[in-house]
Amino acid sequence: MKTKQSSPQHDSDFGVLSNLRYDVPAGIAVFLVAVPLCLGIALASGAPLFSGLIAGIIGGLVVPLFSRSALGVSGPAAGLAVIVLTAIQDLGFETFLLALFIAGIIQAGLGFIKAGIIGYFFPSSVITGMLSGIGIIIFLKQIPHAWGYDGDYEGNIAFFQYDGFNTFSEFAHMLDYISFGAVIVATISMTILLLWELPFIKNQKFLRFLPGSLVAVLASILASQLFSTYYPSLAIAAEHLVSIPVAQSSTDLLNQFTFPDFTQLSNPQVYITAFTLAIVASLESLLCVEAADKMDIYKRVTPTNRELIAQGVANSVSGLIGGLPVTQVIVRSSANIQSGAKTKASAFVHGLMLLIAVLLIPAVLNLIPLASLAAILFVVGYKLAKPELFIKMYKTGMYHFVPFIATVLGLIFTNLLLGITIGLVIALLSVLLENYKVAGYYHEEHDDKTTIIHLSEQVTFLNKANILQTLDQLPEHSKVIIDATDSRYIDFDVYEIINNFKAEAKRKYIQLEILNLRGYGSLEPFSKTVLAKRAANKY
Repeated sequence: MKTKQSSPQHDSDFGVLSNLRYDVPAGIAVFLVAVPLCLGIALASGAPLFSGLIAGIIGGLVVPLFSRSALGVSGPAAGLAVIVLTAIQDLGFETFLLALFIAGIIQAGLGFIKAGIIGYFFPSSVITGMLSGIGIIIFLKQIPHAWGYDGDYEGNIAFFQYDGFNTFSEFAHMLDYISFGAVIVATISMTILLLWELPFIKNQKFLRFLPGSLVAVLASILASQLFSTYYPSLAIAAEHLVSIPVAQSSTDLLNQFTFPDFTQLSNPQVYITAFTLAIVASLESLLCVEAADKMDIYKRVTPTNRELIAQGVANSVSGLIGGLPVTQVIVRSSANIQSGAKTKASAFVHGLMLLIAVLLIPAVLNLIPLASLAAILFVVGYKLAKPELFIKMYKTGMYHFVPFIATVLGLIFTNLLLGITIGLVIALLSVLLENYKVAGYYHEEHDDKTTIIHLSEQVTFLNKANILQTLDQLPEHSKVIIDATDSRYIDFDVYEIINNFKAEAKRKYIQLEILNLRGYGSLEPFSKTVLAKRAANKY
């Protein structure tokens, strides 16, 4: 028996311990990005800030234990902020946590019944469009933060913002709120990040495993402190810094945890909210799984059912201790991949760093300017939406480019789920148009003016319009042969069209011959004997 040959992409090549030199720096980079995202999404959700950190920690420590996603990173998601905000207003935070606990159970159940297969039905053009659209949004949304204006929370990717502005109108508004200190910090951070992309830096052994993002953050803290001490006019205000809740004692820390109200188990609104959270969180996770797998240079495939189970367990745990809903998140996953991660150990490192930061060094993290983190996300956004990618998609043809660009624009001007929906609708229309232009059959013109139409193996409803048009354009007094010998499936509508054409053929004096049209639906293959005769006689 032949054994499967190992390759550079074999599972054995991705051991956790052997790749820590890549995964630890990547995890640190993701941790730095995740801190303000966790806090911002909690703020937007109307939940305690600590709940966002809990969700980030759970997404980092729990999900990797059950998931087989190599590069995906989980945490609180901006796409659920509106749902969470409404649920907290209607139910109260403790009852919302009960709904989240139940949502996790539902989500895990979806994984056990293998509902994750829906993740395989997203076209490549839509997933690529999602990545590019997210990249552009990340870039655009960070411009105000780099400017020193933080009216919109970190992590928001929706076009219409909570501060009453949208992605583009925010630019005009921010001009009145410039912080020169923030601009300088963003410039310093960006310069360091760009230097870290140069081969000269990458080839230095002592710098190779030092994340550029960490260097940029440390430099930004130093600059901010120098401004506060020596240049007060450039000092960065507290509202433009990371803001982690600081516990003064262990008792104070424990008091920040909130637990679900199980007395509300009989409340039907709890189950409606739970079901909504489970479905939306599952869709977001599946979308991000597809996107992360697409960015993986080793082209590893994440088992989607297993991912739903992992996300469900994480959401139940998060609900039990006062956290927000957890999903796989494209911003964190993108930062993880572009930071050089090899295995899911990087996601675990990011969760561990969040935990350590909350317990030991919250005051240090509160010194980080948001402008520095904006610079990090600038790089992430650009790498997701490089101009070369748009050129590449254009060269693939309109069939792929139109859904791609529709998804990009949908994301920019709406939100994640609606943008994806727009992309999917356009992709479906592209499929319909493509099938109309390129039928599931072909025809040949012969010297004796005989038109032979060979039906393909699969003749579906999508071929209906083209077949109708082809038959309608046949000239009078012509000779036509419709050959269904190769067909294994014929849609009923097509079958009916061909049979109805018999009357039309008589009216137009067309000599019609129909070969081996033996019904509709799934068909048995035609006998090899008949096929041999056909080949010998060629009609």
